[in-house]
Amino acid sequence: MSLHRAVAQGTIIQIVGKAISTLLGFVAIALLTRTLGTEQFGWYITASSFLQFVGVLSDFGFVLTTSNMLSEGQFERSRLFNTIFTWRGITAFIFQVLGPLVFLFFPFQSEIKWAVAIMSASFFFQSLNQVFVGLYREQLRIGVAVMGEIASRVALVTGVALVAAGHNGFLWMMGAVSIASLLSTVYYWLYAPTIHWSTDRAISAAILAKMWPVATAVIFNSLYFQAGRIILPFYISQTEVGLFGAAIRVYDIVVQMAALIMGILMPLLTFAWARQLKNDFKERLQLSLNLMSVLLVPLIVGLIVLARPLMILVAGTNFTASGDMLAIIGIALFGVTFGMTFGHVALTINRQRSVLWIYISDAFISFLAFLYVIPHYGWRGAAIIMIFSELYAGTLITIVTLRYAKTIPSFVAFFKIVLASAIMGAVLYLTTSLPLFVAIVLGIITYAVLIMGLRVMTWERVRDVLKGPKIA
Repeated sequence: MSLHRAVAQGTIIQIVGKAISTLLGFVAIALLTRTLGTEQFGWYITASSFLQFVGVLSDFGFVLTTSNMLSEGQFERSRLFNTIFTWRGITAFIFQVLGPLVFLFFPFQSEIKWAVAIMSASFFFQSLNQVFVGLYREQLRIGVAVMGEIASRVALVTGVALVAAGHNGFLWMMGAVSIASLLSTVYYWLYAPTIHWSTDRAISAAILAKMWPVATAVIFNSLYFQAGRIILPFYISQTEVGLFGAAIRVYDIVVQMAALIMGILMPLLTFAWARQLKNDFKERLQLSLNLMSVLLVPLIVGLIVLARPLMILVAGTNFTASGDMLAIIGIALFGVTFGMTFGHVALTINRQRSVLWIYISDAFISFLAFLYVIPHYGWRGAAIIMIFSELYAGTLITIVTLRYAKTIPSFVAFFKIVLASAIMGAVLYLTTSLPLFVAIVLGIITYAVLIMGLRVMTWERVRDVLKGPKIA
C-alpha cells in the first residue's frame, strides 16, 4: 500500500472511529446521568475533574513526542520506545497514583474520595495508552489505535449498563469506568512490541529536550481549561456540580471534534510549509479556516439554541437546567474554533514557542479570575471566565500565528458562514416547539441551502486542495 493511500485510509478510519466513539460516549453519559441522578453525578464529576486536571497537568505531550521521535530515526526504535514508555509509566504513577492522595485532605464526603481512589487506576491506564497511540500513529496502524478506543467505550457502556441493571450503586459504577480503561491498555499491549524497562541517558535527554515546549504549553493550557472545574465544587452544591458537569461533557465533545478536524488537516499544511510551497500553504490555510468554520460555527449556534432539548435527550429530564448552562458556555466554542485552527498552524510553522506566552498569561488571568468570581457567582462566574479565556487565547493565537505565517486568509467566507448560521439559528429559535429531530433536520436544510446560495466553498475546490501539489 502506498504512503498516500495509507494516510488517506487512516484519516477515514479516524473519522469513522471518532464518530462511533462519540456516539458510545453519549450512551455512557445517558446511562450515568439517569442512573446516578444529579447529586451522585456531581460526585462523579468532582472526582473525575480532579483526576482529569492531574492527567492534563502530567500529559507532557507523550503522543506527539512518541510519533515524532520514532519517525526521526535518531535512535534504535525498540530502545527509544522502551525509554518513552518507562518515563510515561513513572510520571503517570507519580501524578495519577500518588497525586490523588492529596484529595484525602479535601473537604468532600467519603464517597467522592473513594471514587478518586478507584478511578485513579482509569487515568493511569489512559496515560499509558498515550504512548501506544503515538506508536501506532507513527506506524500508520491507525486501525489498532481506533479499535482500542472503541473497545474501551464498548466496555464502559457494557459495564455501566450492568451496574445500572443490578442497582449496585455509585462506587461499583466508578469501578466499571476503571475496568474499561484497563481493557483498552491490555488491547494496545497485545499489539505492541515486547516492552522492557529502560532509562537510557542519551535518549532520556533527547526526550526532555523535545518535550518541554509542548509540556509547558499543555500545563498552562490545563490551568485555564480545567481550573474552574476544580474550584467550583468547593463553593456550590454537588447537585449543581452534576448539572454543570453534564453540560461540560457535551462541550468537551465539540472541542474533541475540532481537534480531530485540525489533526486531519495539519499534515497537509506541514507538507506545504516544509517544502516552501507558498501558494499551496496559503490555499490549505484558507481551506482549514473555511472547513473548521463551515462545520463548527453552525454546530455551535445550534448547540446554543437547542441546548435545553439536547441536554434532556442526552441526560434526561432531571438535567433540564444543564441546557441553560450549555447555552452560556457554548459561546466559548467560538474562541476554541480559532484557537484550535491557528494553534495547529503555529505548530506547523514551528512557532509553538512564540505563542507560549499566550497560554501562560491566559492561565494566570483565568486562574485568578476563577478564584474571585466562583465564590461570588458560582457556575455563572465560571462560565463567564471560560468564555473570556477561550476568546482571549483564540484571538491572540490567530494574530500571532498569522504574523509569522506571513499570509492572511480571506475572512469573506467566514462572515458568510456566520450569516448563514445566524439565520439558521433564528429558524431554530422560532421552531423550538417542534420535536428535536425535526428541528435539527430543518436547521441542516436551512443552513445547506444558504451555504450553497452564498457559494461559501465547493466540494470541487476542497477535492483539488486535498489532492496535494504535483512535484516533479
